Amino acid sequence: MAGAGTLLAAFIIRRLLFLVVVLFGVSVIIFGILMTFSPERRAAAYVTTPQQAKHIPSIIENMGLRDRVDIQYVRWIRQIASGNLGYSTVASRPVLEAFLYLVPFTIELNLYAMPLIILFGIWLGTQSGIRQNKLFDHVSRVLAIIGWSLPTFLFALILLMILYGRFSLFPIGAISDDILMYVSNPENDFTRYTYLYTIDGILNGRPDITLDALHHLCMPVLTQVIVIVAILMRVMRSGMVEELSRDYVMTARAKGADKKTIYIKHARRNALIPVVTVAGQLVAYAMEGSIAVEVVFRRQGIGGWLAESAVQLDMPVILAISLFMGVVFVFTNLIIDLIYAYIDPRIRLT
Repeated sequence: MAGAGTLLAAFIIRRLLFLVVVLFGVSVIIFGILMTFSPERRAAAYVTTPQQAKHIPSIIENMGLRDRVDIQYVRWIRQIASGNLGYSTVASRPVLEAFLYLVPFTIELNLYAMPLIILFGIWLGTQSGIRQNKLFDHVSRVLAIIGWSLPTFLFALILLMILYGRFSLFPIGAISDDILMYVSNPENDFTRYTYLYTIDGILNGRPDITLDALHHLCMPVLTQVIVIVAILMRVMRSGMVEELSRDYVMTARAKGADKKTIYIKHARRNALIPVVTVAGQLVAYAMEGSIAVEVVFRRQGIGGWLAESAVQLDMPVILAISLFMGVVFVFTNLIIDLIYAYIDPRIRLT
Protein backbone atom coordinates (compact mmCIF):
# COMPACT_ATOMS: atom_id res chain seq x y z
CA MET A 1 0.00 0.00 0.00
CA ALA A 2 2.84 2.35 0.91
CA GLY A 3 4.57 1.48 -2.35
CA ALA A 4 1.46 2.42 -4.34
CA GLY A 5 1.27 5.74 -2.48
CA THR A 6 4.92 6.45 -3.26
CA LEU A 7 4.41 5.68 -6.95
CA LEU A 8 1.38 7.98 -7.06
CA ALA A 9 3.28 10.78 -5.29
CA ALA A 10 6.19 10.45 -7.73
CA PHE A 11 3.74 10.47 -10.64
CA ILE A 12 2.12 13.70 -9.38
CA ILE A 13 5.51 15.39 -8.87
CA ARG A 14 6.60 14.49 -12.41
CA ARG A 15 3.38 15.90 -13.84
CA LEU A 16 3.70 19.12 -11.80
CA LEU A 17 7.25 19.64 -13.02
CA PHE A 18 6.13 19.03 -16.58
CA LEU A 19 3.30 21.50 -15.96
CA VAL A 20 5.80 24.33 -15.52
CA VAL A 21 7.39 23.53 -18.88
CA VAL A 22 4.01 23.40 -20.62
CA LEU A 23 2.90 26.72 -19.12
CA PHE A 24 6.13 28.29 -20.34
CA GLY A 25 5.44 26.91 -23.81
CA VAL A 26 1.89 28.27 -23.75
CA SER A 27 3.12 31.73 -22.80
CA VAL A 28 5.72 31.67 -25.59
CA ILE A 29 3.12 30.69 -28.20
CA ILE A 30 0.70 33.41 -27.10
CA PHE A 31 3.49 35.99 -27.00
CA GLY A 32 4.60 34.86 -30.45
CA ILE A 33 1.08 35.52 -31.74
CA LEU A 34 1.17 38.92 -30.06
CA MET A 35 4.44 39.78 -31.82
CA THR A 36 2.86 39.28 -35.24
CA PHE A 37 1.00 42.56 -34.73
CA SER A 38 2.45 46.02 -35.15
CA PRO A 39 3.79 47.95 -32.14
CA GLU A 40 0.77 50.24 -32.39
CA ARG A 41 -1.63 47.31 -32.07
CA ARG A 42 0.41 45.69 -29.29
CA ALA A 43 0.42 48.94 -27.33
CA ALA A 44 -3.30 48.40 -26.74
CA ALA A 45 -2.42 45.51 -24.41
CA TYR A 46 -0.85 48.03 -21.99
CA VAL A 47 -3.67 50.58 -22.10
CA THR A 48 -5.66 50.62 -18.85
CA THR A 49 -7.78 53.77 -19.33
CA PRO A 50 -9.54 55.45 -22.29
CA GLN A 51 -7.26 58.48 -21.85
CA GLN A 52 -4.12 56.41 -22.38
CA ALA A 53 -5.48 55.21 -25.72
CA LYS A 54 -4.82 58.72 -27.07
CA HIS A 55 -1.09 58.43 -26.39
CA ILE A 56 -0.10 55.25 -28.24
CA PRO A 57 3.30 56.60 -29.47
CA SER A 58 4.38 57.42 -25.93
CA ILE A 59 3.24 53.97 -24.74
CA ILE A 60 5.34 52.34 -27.48
CA GLU A 61 8.34 54.35 -26.33
CA ASN A 62 7.83 53.89 -22.59
CA MET A 63 7.06 50.17 -22.82
CA GLY A 64 9.91 49.50 -25.25
CA LEU A 65 7.72 47.79 -27.84
CA ARG A 66 10.52 48.10 -30.37
CA ASP A 67 13.11 46.41 -28.12
CA ARG A 68 14.49 42.92 -28.61
CA VAL A 69 11.95 40.10 -28.46
CA ASP A 70 13.40 38.49 -25.32
CA ILE A 71 13.31 41.80 -23.43
CA GLN A 72 9.71 42.35 -24.48
CA TYR A 73 8.76 38.82 -23.40
CA VAL A 74 10.13 39.30 -19.88
CA ARG A 75 8.37 42.65 -19.63
CA TRP A 76 5.10 41.12 -20.85
CA ILE A 77 5.30 38.33 -18.26
CA ARG A 78 5.83 40.91 -15.53
CA GLN A 79 2.79 42.84 -16.72
CA ILE A 80 0.68 39.68 -16.65
CA ALA A 81 1.96 38.73 -13.18
CA SER A 82 1.06 42.19 -11.85
CA GLY A 83 -2.52 41.81 -13.13
CA ASN A 84 -2.24 44.38 -15.92
CA LEU A 85 -3.99 42.70 -18.85
CA GLY A 86 -4.79 45.94 -20.66
CA TYR A 87 -8.01 47.85 -21.24
CA SER A 88 -11.08 46.45 -23.01
CA THR A 89 -12.81 48.90 -25.32
CA VAL A 90 -15.74 46.48 -25.62
CA ALA A 91 -16.33 46.28 -21.86
CA SER A 92 -15.15 49.88 -21.24
CA ARG A 93 -13.08 48.77 -18.27
CA PRO A 94 -9.73 47.07 -17.55
CA VAL A 95 -9.59 43.53 -18.89
CA LEU A 96 -8.94 41.92 -15.49
CA GLU A 97 -11.87 43.74 -13.92
CA ALA A 98 -14.20 42.78 -16.77
CA PHE A 99 -12.97 39.18 -16.72
CA LEU A 100 -13.58 38.80 -12.99
CA TYR A 101 -17.08 40.20 -13.46
CA LEU A 102 -18.03 38.03 -16.44
CA VAL A 103 -16.36 34.67 -15.73
CA PRO A 104 -18.77 33.71 -12.89
CA PHE A 105 -21.63 33.61 -15.44
CA THR A 106 -19.70 31.10 -17.53
CA ILE A 107 -18.64 29.09 -14.48
CA GLU A 108 -22.22 28.95 -13.18
CA LEU A 109 -23.50 27.67 -16.53
CA ASN A 110 -20.94 24.89 -16.68
CA LEU A 111 -21.23 24.09 -12.99
CA TYR A 112 -24.66 22.64 -13.74
CA ALA A 113 -24.24 21.58 -17.36
CA MET A 114 -20.99 19.58 -17.24
CA PRO A 115 -21.92 17.14 -14.43
CA LEU A 116 -25.15 16.33 -16.28
CA ILE A 117 -23.25 15.88 -19.55
CA ILE A 118 -20.73 13.53 -17.94
CA LEU A 119 -23.31 11.51 -15.98
CA PHE A 120 -25.77 11.14 -18.85
CA GLY A 121 -23.00 10.53 -21.37
CA ILE A 122 -21.48 7.71 -19.32
CA TRP A 123 -24.86 6.16 -18.43
CA LEU A 124 -26.26 6.31 -21.96
CA GLY A 125 -23.02 5.03 -23.46
CA THR A 126 -22.85 2.18 -20.97
CA GLN A 127 -26.44 1.10 -21.53
CA SER A 128 -26.10 1.43 -25.30
CA GLY A 129 -22.94 -0.70 -25.28
CA ILE A 130 -24.56 -3.38 -23.11
CA ARG A 131 -27.64 -3.44 -25.37
CA GLN A 132 -25.69 -3.36 -28.61
CA ASN A 133 -27.90 -3.49 -31.73
CA LYS A 134 -31.08 -3.54 -29.66
CA LEU A 135 -33.86 -0.94 -29.62
CA PHE A 136 -32.30 1.17 -26.85
CA ASP A 137 -29.01 1.21 -28.73
CA HIS A 138 -30.57 2.24 -32.04
CA VAL A 139 -32.70 4.99 -30.51
CA SER A 140 -29.84 6.46 -28.47
CA ARG A 141 -27.48 6.42 -31.46
CA VAL A 142 -30.00 8.22 -33.67
CA LEU A 143 -30.62 10.83 -31.00
CA ALA A 144 -26.87 11.25 -30.50
CA ILE A 145 -26.31 11.82 -34.21
CA ILE A 146 -29.13 14.38 -34.31
CA GLY A 147 -27.87 16.15 -31.20
CA TRP A 148 -24.26 16.30 -32.38
CA SER A 149 -25.14 17.31 -35.95
CA LEU A 150 -27.55 20.08 -34.95
CA PRO A 151 -25.72 23.44 -34.69
CA THR A 152 -25.71 24.80 -31.14
CA PHE A 153 -27.09 28.18 -32.12
CA LEU A 154 -29.94 26.55 -34.08
CA PHE A 155 -30.98 24.31 -31.21
CA ALA A 156 -30.73 27.26 -28.82
CA LEU A 157 -32.97 29.34 -31.09
CA ILE A 158 -35.50 26.49 -31.31
CA LEU A 159 -35.66 26.27 -27.52
CA LEU A 160 -35.89 30.06 -27.29
CA MET A 161 -38.81 30.22 -29.72
CA ILE A 162 -40.73 27.35 -28.09
CA LEU A 163 -40.02 27.57 -24.36
CA TYR A 164 -39.68 31.35 -24.15
CA GLY A 165 -41.47 32.84 -27.13
CA ARG A 166 -44.42 30.46 -27.41
CA PHE A 167 -45.06 29.17 -23.90
CA SER A 168 -43.09 31.66 -21.73
CA LEU A 169 -41.89 28.81 -19.53
CA PHE A 170 -38.31 29.94 -19.04
CA PRO A 171 -36.80 33.45 -19.09
CA ILE A 172 -33.58 34.65 -20.72
CA GLY A 173 -30.66 36.40 -19.09
CA ALA A 174 -28.94 35.41 -15.86
CA ILE A 175 -31.47 36.68 -13.33
CA SER A 176 -34.66 38.76 -13.12
CA ASP A 177 -34.34 42.54 -13.31
CA ASP A 178 -35.84 43.20 -9.89
CA ILE A 179 -33.48 40.75 -8.22
CA LEU A 180 -30.54 42.19 -10.15
CA MET A 181 -31.40 45.65 -8.80
CA TYR A 182 -31.63 44.21 -5.29
CA VAL A 183 -28.29 42.40 -5.29
CA SER A 184 -26.56 45.35 -6.99
CA ASN A 185 -27.73 47.86 -4.38
CA PRO A 186 -24.98 48.20 -1.74
CA GLU A 187 -27.58 49.31 0.81
CA ASN A 188 -29.17 45.87 0.79
CA ASP A 189 -27.75 43.18 3.04
CA PHE A 190 -26.64 40.85 0.25
CA THR A 191 -23.04 39.59 0.22
CA ARG A 192 -21.50 38.35 -3.03
CA TYR A 193 -19.45 35.45 -1.66
CA THR A 194 -18.90 33.56 -4.91
CA TYR A 195 -20.61 35.82 -7.50
CA LEU A 196 -22.67 32.77 -8.49
CA TYR A 197 -26.31 33.68 -7.95
CA THR A 198 -27.41 30.10 -7.28
CA ILE A 199 -24.87 29.70 -4.46
CA ASP A 200 -24.92 33.24 -3.07
CA GLY A 201 -28.70 33.06 -2.77
CA ILE A 202 -28.35 30.08 -0.42
CA LEU A 203 -25.47 31.63 1.55
CA ASN A 204 -27.51 34.81 2.08
CA GLY A 205 -30.63 32.92 3.13
CA ARG A 206 -32.49 33.91 -0.03
CA PRO A 207 -33.66 30.69 -1.70
CA ASP A 208 -35.89 32.77 -3.98
CA ILE A 209 -32.78 34.22 -5.64
CA THR A 210 -31.33 30.72 -6.08
CA LEU A 211 -34.57 29.44 -7.62
CA ASP A 212 -34.78 32.44 -9.94
CA ALA A 213 -31.19 31.90 -11.12
CA LEU A 214 -31.87 28.19 -11.67
CA HIS A 215 -34.99 29.09 -13.63
CA HIS A 216 -32.88 31.24 -15.94
CA LEU A 217 -30.31 28.45 -16.30
CA CYS A 218 -32.77 25.83 -17.57
CA MET A 219 -32.60 26.61 -21.29
CA PRO A 220 -28.81 27.24 -21.49
CA VAL A 221 -28.05 24.08 -19.50
CA LEU A 222 -30.51 21.99 -21.55
CA THR A 223 -28.88 23.23 -24.77
CA GLN A 224 -25.39 22.38 -23.54
CA VAL A 225 -26.41 18.94 -22.33
CA ILE A 226 -28.31 17.83 -25.44
CA VAL A 227 -25.71 19.10 -27.91
CA ILE A 228 -22.55 17.96 -26.09
CA VAL A 229 -23.66 14.72 -24.41
CA ALA A 230 -23.81 12.98 -27.79
CA ILE A 231 -20.04 12.83 -28.30
CA LEU A 232 -19.42 11.51 -24.79
CA MET A 233 -22.10 8.87 -25.21
CA ARG A 234 -20.63 7.65 -28.50
CA VAL A 235 -17.13 7.38 -27.03
CA MET A 236 -18.45 5.50 -24.01
CA ARG A 237 -20.48 3.14 -26.19
CA SER A 238 -17.49 2.35 -28.40
CA GLY A 239 -15.38 1.64 -25.33
CA MET A 240 -18.02 -0.66 -23.82
CA VAL A 241 -18.50 -2.58 -27.05
CA GLU A 242 -14.74 -3.09 -27.36
CA GLU A 243 -14.29 -4.14 -23.73
CA LEU A 244 -17.23 -6.55 -23.77
CA SER A 245 -15.63 -8.40 -26.66
CA ARG A 246 -12.33 -8.98 -24.84
CA ASP A 247 -11.17 -12.33 -23.51
CA TYR A 248 -11.33 -11.39 -19.83
CA VAL A 249 -15.06 -10.69 -20.17
CA MET A 250 -15.61 -14.05 -21.86
CA THR A 251 -13.66 -15.73 -19.06
CA ALA A 252 -15.68 -13.92 -16.37
CA ARG A 253 -18.90 -15.02 -18.02
CA ALA A 254 -17.69 -18.61 -18.25
CA LYS A 255 -16.90 -18.58 -14.54
CA GLY A 256 -20.45 -17.45 -13.76
CA ALA A 257 -19.72 -13.86 -12.69
CA ASP A 258 -22.86 -11.77 -12.38
CA LYS A 259 -23.62 -9.21 -15.07
CA LYS A 260 -23.26 -6.22 -12.74
CA THR A 261 -19.70 -7.20 -11.89
CA ILE A 262 -18.81 -7.78 -15.54
CA TYR A 263 -20.45 -4.68 -16.94
CA ILE A 264 -19.81 -2.13 -14.19
CA LYS A 265 -16.75 -3.24 -12.24
CA HIS A 266 -14.66 -4.51 -15.14
CA ALA A 267 -15.85 -3.41 -18.59
CA ARG A 268 -17.04 0.10 -17.72
CA ARG A 269 -13.95 0.87 -15.64
CA ASN A 270 -11.66 0.06 -18.56
CA ALA A 271 -13.92 1.85 -21.05
CA LEU A 272 -13.75 5.03 -18.96
CA ILE A 273 -10.14 5.80 -19.92
CA PRO A 274 -10.89 7.37 -23.33
CA VAL A 275 -14.05 8.92 -21.88
CA VAL A 276 -11.98 10.75 -19.26
CA THR A 277 -9.91 12.33 -22.02
CA VAL A 278 -12.96 13.51 -23.94
CA ALA A 279 -14.75 14.72 -20.80
CA GLY A 280 -11.70 16.67 -19.68
CA GLN A 281 -11.37 18.39 -23.05
CA LEU A 282 -15.08 19.20 -23.06
CA VAL A 283 -14.80 20.81 -19.63
CA ALA A 284 -11.82 22.88 -20.78
CA TYR A 285 -13.61 24.01 -23.94
CA ALA A 286 -16.73 24.83 -21.94
CA MET A 287 -14.77 27.21 -19.72
CA GLU A 288 -14.26 29.39 -22.77
CA GLY A 289 -17.98 29.84 -22.68
CA SER A 290 -20.39 28.53 -25.25
CA ILE A 291 -20.58 31.58 -27.49
CA ALA A 292 -23.85 30.57 -29.11
CA VAL A 293 -25.53 29.74 -25.79
CA GLU A 294 -24.43 32.93 -24.07
CA VAL A 295 -25.39 35.14 -27.00
CA VAL A 296 -28.79 33.55 -27.71
CA PHE A 297 -29.88 33.42 -24.06
CA ARG A 298 -28.25 36.77 -23.16
CA ARG A 299 -25.91 35.46 -20.49
CA GLN A 300 -23.06 37.90 -19.90
CA GLY A 301 -20.26 35.35 -19.85
CA ILE A 302 -16.79 35.39 -21.37
CA GLY A 303 -18.07 33.57 -24.47
CA GLY A 304 -20.21 36.47 -25.64
CA TRP A 305 -17.49 38.91 -24.57
CA LEU A 306 -14.91 37.05 -26.63
CA ALA A 307 -17.18 36.99 -29.69
CA GLU A 308 -17.76 40.74 -29.59
CA SER A 309 -14.10 41.43 -28.87
CA ALA A 310 -13.04 39.34 -31.87
CA VAL A 311 -15.37 41.29 -34.14
CA GLN A 312 -14.03 44.62 -32.88
CA LEU A 313 -10.38 43.41 -32.70
CA ASP A 314 -10.18 44.13 -28.98
CA MET A 315 -6.71 42.55 -28.74
CA PRO A 316 -6.21 42.73 -24.94
CA VAL A 317 -9.38 40.68 -24.43
CA ILE A 318 -8.42 38.08 -27.04
CA LEU A 319 -4.95 37.68 -25.55
CA ALA A 320 -6.23 37.48 -21.97
CA ILE A 321 -8.83 34.80 -22.77
CA SER A 322 -6.28 32.89 -24.87
CA LEU A 323 -3.89 32.88 -21.91
CA PHE A 324 -6.71 31.84 -19.58
CA MET A 325 -7.72 28.98 -21.88
CA GLY A 326 -4.11 27.84 -22.14
CA VAL A 327 -3.88 27.63 -18.35
CA VAL A 328 -7.25 25.84 -18.14
CA PHE A 329 -6.20 23.22 -20.70
CA VAL A 330 -2.89 22.64 -18.94
CA PHE A 331 -4.49 22.10 -15.54
CA THR A 332 -7.27 20.01 -17.08
CA ASN A 333 -4.71 17.69 -18.62
CA LEU A 334 -3.01 17.41 -15.21
CA ILE A 335 -6.31 16.39 -13.61
CA ILE A 336 -6.93 13.91 -16.44
CA ASP A 337 -3.51 12.34 -15.80
CA LEU A 338 -4.33 11.96 -12.10
CA ILE A 339 -7.69 10.35 -12.90
CA TYR A 340 -5.88 8.00 -15.28
CA ALA A 341 -3.59 6.99 -12.44
CA TYR A 342 -6.59 6.25 -10.25
CA ILE A 343 -8.51 4.26 -12.90
CA ASP A 344 -5.48 2.31 -14.13
CA PRO A 345 -2.68 1.90 -11.54
CA ARG A 346 -0.29 0.79 -14.30
CA ILE A 347 -0.14 4.42 -15.50
CA ARG A 348 1.58 5.44 -12.26
CA LEU A 349 4.64 3.57 -13.44
CA THR A 350 4.98 5.62 -16.65
